[in-house]
Amino acid sequence: TLTSAGSLNDNLSGTSGMEVDDRISYLEQRLQLQEDEIQVLKAALADVLRRLSACEENGLSLQRKVPTKGTGLQSSSLWAAQPIPWVLSFQRAPLASLGSMALSLPPNKPCPSAEDGYVKMFLRGRPILMYIPDALVTTYNLDTKLELPPKKLKLDWVYGYRGRDCRANLFLLPTGEIVYFVAAVAVLYSVEEQRQRHYLGHNDDIKCLALHPDMVTIATGQVAGASKDGKPLPPHVRVWDSVSLNTLHVLGLGAFDRAVSCVGFSKSNGGGMLCAVDESNEHVLSVWDWQKEQKIADVKCSNESVLAATFHPMEPTLLITCGKSHIYFWSLDRGSLSKRQGIFEKHEKPKYVLCVAFTENGDVVTGDSGGNLYIWGKGQCLEGWGAVGAVQGRGLAVLGAHEGGIFGLCVLRNGTIVSGGGKDRRVVLWGRDYQKLQENEVSESFGPVRTIAEGKDDTLFVGTTRNSVLQGSLATGFSSLVQGHMEELWGLATHPSLDQFLTCGQDRQVHLWSMATRRCPRPGVNLSLSAPQDAARSAGFHPSGSVLAVGTVTGRWLVLDTETRDLVTIHTDGSEPISVVSFSPDGSYLAVGSHDNFIYVYGVSEGGRKYSRVGKCSGHSSFITHLDWAADSSCFVTNSGDYEILYWDPTTCRQIPNTGAVRNLEWATASCVLGFGVFGIWPEGADGTDINAVCRSHDGKLLASADDFGKVHLFSYPCCQPRAPSHAAGGHSSHVTNVAFLHDDSQLLSTGGTDTSVLQWRCSPHPTSPLIFTGWARRGSGLGGRGVGATGEERIAEEGSSGQGWAVEDGSAGAGGWGAEGQRVRAQVELRAEQGGVRERLAETGFGRRGAQGVEQGGRREGAEGWGQVEAQAGSRGLGRRRGLN
Repeated sequence: TLTSAGSLNDNLSGTSGMEVDDRISYLEQRLQLQEDEIQVLKAALADVLRRLSACEENGLSLQRKVPTKGTGLQSSSLWAAQPIPWVLSFQRAPLASLGSMALSLPPNKPCPSAEDGYVKMFLRGRPILMYIPDALVTTYNLDTKLELPPKKLKLDWVYGYRGRDCRANLFLLPTGEIVYFVAAVAVLYSVEEQRQRHYLGHNDDIKCLALHPDMVTIATGQVAGASKDGKPLPPHVRVWDSVSLNTLHVLGLGAFDRAVSCVGFSKSNGGGMLCAVDESNEHVLSVWDWQKEQKIADVKCSNESVLAATFHPMEPTLLITCGKSHIYFWSLDRGSLSKRQGIFEKHEKPKYVLCVAFTENGDVVTGDSGGNLYIWGKGQCLEGWGAVGAVQGRGLAVLGAHEGGIFGLCVLRNGTIVSGGGKDRRVVLWGRDYQKLQENEVSESFGPVRTIAEGKDDTLFVGTTRNSVLQGSLATGFSSLVQGHMEELWGLATHPSLDQFLTCGQDRQVHLWSMATRRCPRPGVNLSLSAPQDAARSAGFHPSGSVLAVGTVTGRWLVLDTETRDLVTIHTDGSEPISVVSFSPDGSYLAVGSHDNFIYVYGVSEGGRKYSRVGKCSGHSSFITHLDWAADSSCFVTNSGDYEILYWDPTTCRQIPNTGAVRNLEWATASCVLGFGVFGIWPEGADGTDINAVCRSHDGKLLASADDFGKVHLFSYPCCQPRAPSHAAGGHSSHVTNVAFLHDDSQLLSTGGTDTSVLQWRCSPHPTSPLIFTGWARRGSGLGGRGVGATGEERIAEEGSSGQGWAVEDGSAGAGGWGAEGQRVRAQVELRAEQGGVRERLAETGFGRRGAQGVEQGGRREGAEGWGQVEAQAGSRGLGRRRGLN
């Protein structure tokens, strides 16, 4: 009876819990509906008040009913004629699904007149009128289908590195490339050739990385995400080839919870197994046969955070995990994992065991949050593993090796150990007896050491917590190789005439990048020096390029000299974030859009060095989001957070209510997300916040957009048909916050939000003939199997029949080693293979000495055992500038 009663109570409890959840869900929906209704009413009221004000000022009759909202339009010369006029209406969705936007075409009817011709859509219940230019009113047809843009985006360079919260994510490959990740991109960076290749198989943040003992195969694990339509993107591990960039295996779809935080290959059995840690509450440790994509075992690892998981290099069934308050030694036996805890004996147990490495004799070395190095050997203690000792000078352990935590350890080829400190930022070399041999300190601007990788000779690569990668040695010190931001990015601007661009964000850093060197020529500007605690939100260049403006989140905005980085002036307008700063095309005005709903206008003189306030534009009922100037600087248009489109006269700071005065203007830029020329970017189901930024190319042919789903889209411009087709490019792992074309339109830049990355895209011609793509793609993917793969196919598609362009690109990038730079890539691989003892494995993939000789000698028979024969057969098809000798 008691059991039945208990079971009944459980059922009642479960039922009531479900009812409570349903009730809460229902109330949340009702609340959202009410908020939307209030938003619509506020917008309608603001619209009425503006109409009344406009009528009073201009003496107009209320019966005329001329809308007071304008739109961002172009001169008629930029528009292609379309057949028949229609009215477009994005109808408001039913209340049950409010927040979505459904496309509905009303009965076909022509626009009443040139004065009243408009396109209307609804976002979250708000009607948005976008007026058609006079030259198009009688020819515009809603049913006209736009073509895909003539170009597409190819990832060219990635700025940034994820070191702030990830560990052991920097390795040197036999090709001479270093591999690391940021956002959803794994980067293979050839420092010598200043080229990058990119693995783009992930669809959300990469969290961990491991290198196989063959030095070619790589595993990366990612976090859980969500697709554009709300479907979950499960965390998983991808195993891929670093030569071809082809995905070999995908592990754990549906098996992991939040993210894969640690991953590692086994070492002593040919690397046939892989371990992974799930970042769930129980931090489950799992072991996989990655080639069969089968799980061998899993076990709850710890309730606390797990920071590292790795196989022992000499014991194929031994794994080590460490993290908060623990280090565990796991034995794998017949599909199960058993745990033994590391014992610190007489020493104080550290709060965190942060990193782990292995000596030549198989001892385990750990670094902890107390700055101590411990050496773990097979002891006589009951648990099996214990700290060997802590006697200074006897080579058993080093207490107080660093001030603060030890974040990184690296055992060098000669058996010595390098440790990297957090608080003290020191890189220290220890001998085999754990005596300090040498040390060097990393600059404070780069931050604490996160991970260390060994390079050629005495070179070291150091990843830092400030998202930088350094190169150098203990003797000469360290310099920046990869730079990045540390927090969310929003500000992006390109120089009006030079190959430079500016980024700024929540980390209070302003970086001016050179696209020639892919670095900041000088240290970034730290806003905390001139505006303490001010995170940056927006940026813009003066038309002369001599100065730039930066808006902050506290209402302050600064002007900096682009050459000297000196502060020119600083002003404060309100206390809300400055979402946009924009100079007029003639350089005589600066418009500052704020989250306090106002736009502040300043007169500019002396080449951007003197500013005098003209006035404040008042009329928006929500915060300012975007702003564009007319080409003649006579007015500007703004968008707001409640989807308004308003026009302003900079000389009077008054709204321009007459759409006839602005509907035919040519605009210098197109960064407003609402307007007749750009409304085709909005997808079905958008709620008004899905698109964060747009940018038109300077030649007026392309339009790029940044969305909340990690995608950059490229459209044809003007984009004035609903749901226009686009080329989408992935790489960002969070919302893309901004996009901007370089001054010559050759490159597009995009900034990630929380992924802190900046991606540089090459605008490449899109193939016009699918037959060219198909034929060459089949040929490319068949050249050596592992040699070209997806990268070759993509390059072929861009260049069409131009085999020479494809080969030079992929060869110099090391994608399979094709083209003029191929022999250098293979020579580097061979050299590193001999040093690493994996020459046999690399020869199997075509990187043998005889293959390299075959390439050098033009594909003669010496290459038959490697790559030479294949390249000889394909030489006449234009693989690089080198022809094969048949």
